[in-house]
Amino acid sequence: MLNVAVKVVATSLLIGGASLAGRRFGHRIGGWLVALPLTSGPLAFFLATDHGCAFAARAATGMLAGTISQLALALVYRALAHRGITPALATGCLAFTAATTLLAALNWPTIPTFLLVLAALATGAALTRPTAAAEPASPTSPPGWDIPLRMVVATGVVLGTIALAPVIGPDLSGLLSPFPVLGVVMTVFTHRTDSPTAARAVLDGLIMGLAAPVVFFLVLALALPSIGLTAFLVAAITALATQAATMFAMPSDTAGSGTATHQEH
Repeated sequence: MLNVAVKVVATSLLIGGASLAGRRFGHRIGGWLVALPLTSGPLAFFLATDHGCAFAARAATGMLAGTISQLALALVYRALAHRGITPALATGCLAFTAATTLLAALNWPTIPTFLLVLAALATGAALTRPTAAAEPASPTSPPGWDIPLRMVVATGVVLGTIALAPVIGPDLSGLLSPFPVLGVVMTVFTHRTDSPTAARAVLDGLIMGLAAPVVFFLVLALALPSIGLTAFLVAAITALATQAATMFAMPSDTAGSGTATHQEH
């Protein structure tokens, strides 16, 4: 019972904090922040403590591959955002499912998977970079209940995936866990309260920030079998350093939009 309570509290606090930061500093920064493995990272840790480091290492390779599924969802949603939330989200989820199915069939080892993910991220960054300056400067204040809803949904997904992990196995657990729950919720709420352009800005930030979870799960997949749970500390430090580095690649207008958001609130 205590173990479940820790999982609920840890996941909720991580996601609530990221949501507040995103609300304060702007759409693109919000998307960039939620790219951190705030749900799949704790999930990997709980898989390691519940099912062993070898199981979690295999799942980490799946989580690494799942970055491509996240990218597919983000690119499809942003391409269809002008058509409305329902078609954009539904088609994006179909893209995530199709990518996950293909990756499950491939089931590559860690290093080839990493190289494939790097190529996919480079393509995603190239596709989104030309429209990066389109973020509106003054986002509308979202409803007060959206952050609690995000926390509940994301925590439910983490607990549900942990419960299903022994049934579906480490490979499929790893592939499904990177579904960008917080990113999707943030995008949909931003789309509804602001505009399709604002929703695309969230997704642009998300795509830019995906480098951090890629590094995080690469380290876990390689290091968990040899150094155990210490691998999570190494992976976290490496991922945060990568996330900090990607900030310098963010479009120059990000600071301006973040300032405008801060002044409005």
